[in-house]
Amino acid sequence: MSIFGSILDKIFRHGQSSAAAAAPASPAASQPSATSAAPAPSAAAAARPEKLRDVDVEAVLSKLASSKGGGGNWRTSIVDLLKLLDLDSSLAARKSLAQELNVHAGADGSAEQNIALQKAVMQKLAENGGKVPDSLRH
Repeated sequence: MSIFGSILDKIFRHGQSSAAAAAPASPAASQPSATSAAPAPSAAAAARPEKLRDVDVEAVLSKLASSKGGGGNWRTSIVDLLKLLDLDSSLAARKSLAQELNVHAGADGSAEQNIALQKAVMQKLAENGGKVPDSLRH
């Protein structure tokens, strides 16, 4: 899965309501694991674009940050955002994300690139149907 795909997945999963998250878990628990493992990712991937439209990205990230004791400065730091989502925030991961999102600002790992990456991620979340306030996109 791409790094941005992982970001989408983490935000989507945290943005689901408790009832929606509980419903798929019950049938999967009653099925053999080999049978339920294959269909689940394709069903989740197919449903993601529609359901993401209902996800308030800022609210999801704020709630996640408060549950983790603050979440650093995820609003402006790509490193803190990736850490908040329990994703790899290494230079190699950020270089890969920059390539994936076609971000060519500053040297790899520079503040300029990291700021551009943060903005690109928020913009891409909005383009994929997430509710992202302008303050996080610019």
